[in-house]
Parts: sequence; structure tokens; C-alpha cells
Amino acid sequence: MHHGVIDGGNQSGIPYGRGWEFFDERYLGKPLVYCGTVGRMPVTVGGRPAEEKGARPGDRIVMVGGRIGKDGIHGATFSSAELTEESPVQAVQIGDPITQKMMFDFLLEARALDLYSSITDNGAGGLSSSIGEMASAPGGARLDLAAAPLKYHGLAPWEILLSEAQERMSVAVPPEKLDAFLELARRREVEATDLGEFTASGIFHVLHGERTVAWLPLAFLHDGLPPMKLVARHAPPSGPEPAALPEPADGAAGAALAAGLLARHNLASNEDLARTYDHEVKALSAVKPWVGVHRDVPSDASVMFVDYDGPTGYALAEGIFPRYSDIDARAMAEAGVDLAVRRVIAAGADPERIAALDNFCWPDPLPGPSNPDAEHKLAQLVRACRGLHDICVAYGVPLISGKDSMKNDAVVGGRRISIPPSLLVSAIGIVSDARRATTLEARPQDQVLVLVGETRDELGGSEWAAARGVASYRVPVFRPEVWAARYRRVADAIARGLAGAAHAPGPGGLLPALFRMARAADAGLTVDLGQIPVEPGPGAPPGWEARLFAESGGRFLLACAPERLGELLAALGDEPAAPIGLFRPERQLTLTLAGRALVDAPLAQLTAAWKRAGEARA
Repeated sequence: MHHGVIDGGNQSGIPYGRGWEFFDERYLGKPLVYCGTVGRMPVTVGGRPAEEKGARPGDRIVMVGGRIGKDGIHGATFSSAELTEESPVQAVQIGDPITQKMMFDFLLEARALDLYSSITDNGAGGLSSSIGEMASAPGGARLDLAAAPLKYHGLAPWEILLSEAQERMSVAVPPEKLDAFLELARRREVEATDLGEFTASGIFHVLHGERTVAWLPLAFLHDGLPPMKLVARHAPPSGPEPAALPEPADGAAGAALAAGLLARHNLASNEDLARTYDHEVKALSAVKPWVGVHRDVPSDASVMFVDYDGPTGYALAEGIFPRYSDIDARAMAEAGVDLAVRRVIAAGADPERIAALDNFCWPDPLPGPSNPDAEHKLAQLVRACRGLHDICVAYGVPLISGKDSMKNDAVVGGRRISIPPSLLVSAIGIVSDARRATTLEARPQDQVLVLVGETRDELGGSEWAAARGVASYRVPVFRPEVWAARYRRVADAIARGLAGAAHAPGPGGLLPALFRMARAADAGLTVDLGQIPVEPGPGAPPGWEARLFAESGGRFLLACAPERLGELLAALGDEPAAPIGLFRPERQLTLTLAGRALVDAPLAQLTAAWKRAGEARA
């Protein structure tokens, strides 16, 4: 997988801007790999809005890039099937980054010359999907598979039609521009082949030489599948909340507890793996994936310049909370959006200019003898979609892209393993001046730490509950219709320079967030947990565990200069906000409650645990 990121990304001229890992034993059956990219296109192409594309009757169907082989036949079917011991070891095509890069450069040049009217990739389903989709605009297509370039002889027509590739695309070329398109491809050493034409016949007509091998009305191809009628039943878990643990006996005991939490797979540093990638391809990064004095603390968001000619940039961040699905998939979806949005705002993004994409990976929700809880999995999907809709509407964040994968199950040794319902939310936000982007690294003058937002007794699905091995059912409750105004105030304070550093607490709660800020500043941090804004919530008032480890949404940590604290609090208005700590020269993390130290740990001790010093990682 890591070689795939290098080959498919870096070697194709794409920087590695973000990266993280999440561990749960239920991914053992079908591990997930999420990859996302951002591209910039001109406002107009050939005098038309660049986002408007569409093949027209008479346009030529041209396939560009790598040749077709059997190795690209089973990608979509493999990803949509349950894994068993009999599943093939290799079922997807391995991309060729050199061919891909040459194709990309050629297509950008052809676009600048306005040589094609529409384009799409040959991903899932190969030509069947790309041409089938593009044919909906003109109203039909006629292509000859016998003209398609092959890696070797012997492919059946259906294999040519369905084979996928990472380095192949389909384009619609106006007939009067075909010669120029093909000549440019020849000069750039990119294979381009005329396979037929788009029509207005209403038919997806596929030939192999003189023989018709497919003749499908487009109405059937796109709308012929009857809608599924499925039953969803939500069965939320319930039970008594686990008994609270006694407070650590002293600061040293708390230090050992904190070190143990920071060493957990989902909170520990993954720098040793991420450093194998190139973050500087194209040299447009303003905020790197790693920040801080030692350049080893993961940034809330990566910030890239849009181009080389101006200060405008964009921030990229993400949020994912699969374990919340065990309790409520709605909270899982809301948590992902909320964290991704808070992270790009913490980097300096404009709250009015944030967009997101949703990437669903789900266990099979279709009923069957081997899938007895399908109705519950489907109900989880319904609740996740509703939560995703509601929070995005409240924040004014459009979902501009996304995908879904609904067959993430495996049967190993006769045992069915289903992944936890997982929704990755990725956010992109405009930063007006990327040179002034904010990180969680406090400057020497930023001595005061302010917490904005309430902490509640919400340990359900948290990393702390997993560390304790207990079931807590109080997942965070989200109030986006209230928090939207808060986020605008925080963004305004950051834009005005009132906060020199900003951080959005996420998985693990406040303790990992405080450690990361201290490590980034290479400074000590003393925090009074009794000063944090709290909300009683449905249970007892937040105890020491909730104050340290609850993953409540809606919160920011802001560092500011003491002389500007009044300005900052005034800018936040009536939002729940309070100064809770001070940075200091001694590299010690000290967390107190009611006058006694819960955690008193040298940063070196916590850093060694976080980096899992001396432990080899695969």
C-alpha cells in the first residue's frame, strides 16, 4: 500500500499532503485505503466555463493512455464482493505511473488548445462505464472494440469493454480537431486511438469489427435497474455506563496513564511511515503535514498555495470516527464533518468558503442467510446520511464529491468479519493568505491557552473507552446550528491575529491535544482542568476522565499573548471560553484539578511513548 502511494502519487507529480492511520481489528478482513486528490482548473476553456463538459453527436470516441489487458478486469467486481479464502491474491490492475504522468501532461496541453469537449477516466468498468456515462449527453455511442490497443492478443470483446486502468482515459474529440489531437499525442509519445463516435441514436452500440456485441438503449443502461426496497431497523445498544475510575494517585501515576494513551495505535505518531513520501512535489506547500519546533507534530490541516503567483491558498483536513457507529452512526457522520471543518478553520480557512466530500465504506446492508444483521447495517446507513445532511446544511458546507463502497465484509475461517460503518469526511477551505496560515505551534509570545467550547460527559466510542475496554454509550451530541456562529467568531479572531496558534481537539480528547501543542512549541504547559467550560449533559457533571478524554465537538484551543487575552475573549462574545493554561519554559505537562496534579509528566517521557521509541513498526 505504501509503495502504491509513492508510485501512484509522488511519481505522477502529486505531493503527499495529508496522512493518518486508524486501527480496529474489524478491518483485518478488508483493510481500507482512502486516497484523495485536489486539482485546479482554469475558469474557462475555449471561451466556455471549464466545468461545463459534454460530448456532442458526431464527436469521436478516443481512448488515451495505457493499453488494455486482462489485469484490469476484476477491479470493480472485486471491490464489490465479499472476501473469502478463495478470493484471488491479485485482482486489480497495478498502475504505471510513468505512462500516467505522460498522459496527464498531454491532456493538459490538449485542454489548453481546446482539442476535446469531454473527458472521463477508465476506472471501474473501463470503457463500459466511461463511454456509457459520456454517451448520456449526446444520446448514444457507437464504438469498435477491435480498434482498441491491447497488451497482448486473446482478449474477448467483453474483457476489452470492462477492463480498467489507472493510466487510461476516454475523451470526446470534435471531428474537425481529431487530426490535431492525434498528432499532438504522437509528438508527446502518448497512445491515442479513435474507437468510434458519439451519436444521438439513444443506443449504446458496441461492435467488435463487423459484429455487434452489445446493443443497449441508454434508458435501460442508466435507469433500467429497478429500485431496491429494503427494510432498515435501528437497534441502538444500551446498558449501564461504566463506573468512573478513581483519579490517579499522583502526577507520576497520571503521567504513566497519559503515556499509555499516547502510545495507542490510533494516537501515536506515524511519522516513520509518512516520511517515506514526498510532501514537496510542486513546491506549493505552505503548512506541511508536520509542524512544530521539531517538525514532528501532525498539523490540523495542510495548506497549499493555489499557484506560484499569489498568496491565496487552501487548507485540507479530514475527520473519521468509525467506533461511534457501534452506538450511533448519525453521531459518527456528524463527528467527521465537525472535526474536518474545525481543522481547516484552525488553519485560517474562511468558514463561508469550505466544501467537503463524503467517502462511505460500509458493511454489506443487503439481507441474506449469512448476513443476519443487514437491517441494522442499513439503518446505520440511513442515520449516517441524515446526520451528514443536517450538519452540512447547518454549516453551509456543500458536499462536492464522494464515493461509496458497500461490500466490506470477509469470511475468514468460517467467521464473518464486517468493518465498522466508516465515513471519511474531507474538507477543503480557502485561505486568503497562505503565508499567514495558522498552526498549533504557539509562538514565544503566545503564553496563554484558551479553550473555546463546552466539554461534556461524552466518552462513548472514544479512544479512552477503547483503552479501558469498557462500553460507554454517550457519544458526543452535536449542535451545528449553534456552533456555526461560534466557528465564524473563532475564524474572525484568527484572521485578526488574536490567536497565534489554534488546534481542534479530536480523537483522544483534550489530553492528546494539549500534549501536541506543548510538543509543537517545545515548551511546558500547565493547565487547570477546573477552568474548562463544561456542560452537565445527560449524565453526571464531567469528571476528570471526561475533562481529559471526552471527544466533545465544537471545541478549539487558542494560544494568545497575555496582553491580547481581553481582545480575544471580547471577539468570542458570549461563547463559552476561558483561559485554562500557561506555556512555560520547563518542558513539563502539568494538568491539575481542584488543586492537585492529575498529570505531571516530562515532555520527553510523553514524546517517547507517543513515538513508541524502541518499538519497530511494520
